[in-house]
Amino acid sequence: MTTIEYPGPPVPVNHIAPSPRRVRATIGDEVVLDTIHAVYLWEVPYFPAYYVPLADITKDVLVDENHEEKRKQGTARRFGLHTSAGDRPAAASVFTGDTLPGLQDMVRLRWDALDHWFEEDEEIFGHPRNPYSRVDALRSTRHIRVEKDGILLAESSAPVILYETGLPPRYYLDRTALNIGALERTDTVTLCPYKGRTSDYWAVRTPAGRYPDLAWSYAYPAAAVAAIAGLVAFYNEQVDITVDGERLDRPVTPFSH
Repeated sequence: MTTIEYPGPPVPVNHIAPSPRRVRATIGDEVVLDTIHAVYLWEVPYFPAYYVPLADITKDVLVDENHEEKRKQGTARRFGLHTSAGDRPAAASVFTGDTLPGLQDMVRLRWDALDHWFEEDEEIFGHPRNPYSRVDALRSTRHIRVEKDGILLAESSAPVILYETGLPPRYYLDRTALNIGALERTDTVTLCPYKGRTSDYWAVRTPAGRYPDLAWSYAYPAAAVAAIAGLVAFYNEQVDITVDGERLDRPVTPFSH
């Protein structure tokens, strides 16, 4: 077995940094926030959340729910959102009491309480893009073999390898390289701020059992990783991958389970 090291999270939890990007979010056709003064805050090591100035939230959209909460970042008051498209309860935390330096009168909006988020004029999905992360999609001639329970799932010498800070390399393969008889399409859809919205997911079925959602594809990925369009990748954490004849150790990441 061979272990491939990859870069870990570059900043600690509760690290705060300014964002130079214009950030907007909407419910229906109504703009809920529009700011050029957002800050990134790392609540977890892998990616940040946006905290935005209270003054940049659309007037009268916040509804006080009269509930104070103690968060790791300090004391916050909970608010819902009221728009013409409907109400979104428990959608915002407003920091007005004791808090980390720089968060006074800042608002943390629950990502899924909004319909759409934009950095400048490009929609983003899942969470803000990490300014310390890099994502590269590189064409390669390395020989990739993917197996589960000893069953061949895919084999190719023309992968596109996606390198993303904090994650193991992902090997994207042509669909003609797949053992399609071992794959079963599912209805799962996931969102990634760097790649976009998945178009397909597959479960893997072997004589030992069925494993849900081990492979995925992006039909229309973000422009920066356009080379992976239509290709299929597997979770390294849950399948056996051999690269140029060397079996890789399964990495341990948030996707291991």
